[in-house]
Amino acid sequence: MEHILLAARKRKDKRDKEYSFKACSRIKRPDGLVMHGMKRYTFRSFVEAVEARYGKRPCYSVYGSGDEGRWSYGHMAYVVRSISQYLVDLGIGRGDRVCIYGESSPRWMMFYLGVVSIGAIAVPILPGFTGRETVTALEDSGACAICLGAHQFSQVADFIKERGLTLFRLEDLFHIPDDQRDAADASSFPSLPGRDITRLKAKASVLSKLPLDEDDTASIIYTSGTTGSSKGVVLTHKNILRNADRSSWEYVKLKPGMRVLSILPVSHIYEFTIGQVLSLENGLEVYFLGRPPAPSILMPALAKVRPHVMQTVPLLIEKVYKSAVAPVIKGSGSLAKAYSNPLLKNLVAHLVTRRLKAAFGGKLIFFGIGGSALDREVEDFLCRGGFPYALGYGLTETSPLLAGCGPGRREHKLGFVGPVHPDVDLIILAPDKEGVGEIAVKGPNVTPGYYKNEELDKEAFTPDGYFRTGDLGLVDKRGRLAIKGRCKSVILGPAGENIYPESIESVINNMQFVQESLVVPEGAGLMALIRIDIEAMAKAMRLSIEEAKAQAREYAASLRAQVNKQLSAQNRIDSVELQEEEFERTASQKIKRFLYPKKKRDQGHDSGAS
Repeated sequence: MEHILLAARKRKDKRDKEYSFKACSRIKRPDGLVMHGMKRYTFRSFVEAVEARYGKRPCYSVYGSGDEGRWSYGHMAYVVRSISQYLVDLGIGRGDRVCIYGESSPRWMMFYLGVVSIGAIAVPILPGFTGRETVTALEDSGACAICLGAHQFSQVADFIKERGLTLFRLEDLFHIPDDQRDAADASSFPSLPGRDITRLKAKASVLSKLPLDEDDTASIIYTSGTTGSSKGVVLTHKNILRNADRSSWEYVKLKPGMRVLSILPVSHIYEFTIGQVLSLENGLEVYFLGRPPAPSILMPALAKVRPHVMQTVPLLIEKVYKSAVAPVIKGSGSLAKAYSNPLLKNLVAHLVTRRLKAAFGGKLIFFGIGGSALDREVEDFLCRGGFPYALGYGLTETSPLLAGCGPGRREHKLGFVGPVHPDVDLIILAPDKEGVGEIAVKGPNVTPGYYKNEELDKEAFTPDGYFRTGDLGLVDKRGRLAIKGRCKSVILGPAGENIYPESIESVINNMQFVQESLVVPEGAGLMALIRIDIEAMAKAMRLSIEEAKAQAREYAASLRAQVNKQLSAQNRIDSVELQEEEFERTASQKIKRFLYPKKKRDQGHDSGAS
């Protein structure tokens, strides 16, 4: 018995050394890339590496689910191989497209890893996609199977039955037999009998011999962008894994056992690459909320999990700032008076930030903010107070990270997202006199193209192979990138000058009671659509909600003069309108600008022009 245990221990020690960071970094590659945490940039190698390094450590947890919602790295790898084996036994293999449509969870991630580990292609669908958007993605990708949540089933049930897609239920990873699938409806789907695909003993001799290359497609991701056109972005194993691998030692030092609280959809590449793959590569324990991140759920989870790492979009921290920070530093109390004193400003920011850190659990070392631009006033406060925020910029097509900076005051410069990523060759196309032009990039993280769309590929790449991001930016002398807006959102002024609506919106959004705004062209001028925080206005002015609603339109109109005082002549707004409904957004919480062209006056809204 002792000989058997000794032999097993030797095999484990050999495996640990084989997949150590030191061993991986010594691998000589023909492309010259230095590796960090895996032997090859394939998801099969990735799962093997993290299992070897962290086998017994906790990998996934679901907040509030107890031991039933926990997986070690070893258990995760076993489930992934079981899923892979089950798919192979069903006849699903290299190049087949398999859709995943549902809320974020450990099972979502393990199903994805099981799919791509056999050379099949995952088609992640954002949980907020409508049935029509999802059917478009299913048709365009030619998916043969789908794993989806009970909440999403009704959206695409008819299409699944009509096309005879192989069906898996996301909540328990059961394969639903065809006869059950064809009789299912929204009420019966959650309890349909099926076969558990997570308990099948994998045949290592079969799975290890399946062909899998770094340049094989791992994902086709259908975006729901600000321009309104959905397109299938092809990302390879190398695209995603290299971006996570190179980023894992660039921005913050992570240690095994640190905790991550995941609140963004894993079907979005920002959360998938940086929040999931990078975290697993470094042995972190990833907690999922198991439900939408409403304040009533999020705050207790923060107190319980006490995360070291979080990824979020600007909207969340901007809401926290406006509700909990701004009243303290911009009100009438002693701290507000002290904050207005340049000599005391940083001290006050540190005092308030200490409370903010406590509200996030008190352990944060990395608070990643990406997906859209962070409000400048909010960033100024976070920087002064030493809050451990990090910024990132990228696109789905770039896996995603193109530029960014880690936490630490020295890393940040207001108005800039940070240095260009070390892997990325970034140029500015047709810069104007201020150095602003379209950002174009090359690198191992950049998509090889769009799925079955050669015309779009021709538009997206320059003749010498740079991917055109569609974003406007400039690079300073220290190599830091500033984003100025989208090419398609730039407004041409009456004298032919470029007007960047995002910079105007930043000024408007810092006005009292303003939640958010959108600047759009109207005739020869500019109009601002403004959303007012009615509850905050009612509380501050001691009004009823109905009285505040009546006051809001008048207040919005009054903002025009205040805002224009802070803007150059070419950027001044000519009219404002109250935006009563929430703006429609993409998964990364950007406003879908294409839905808001110049407003029609027959809607019955009063103009705020004065």
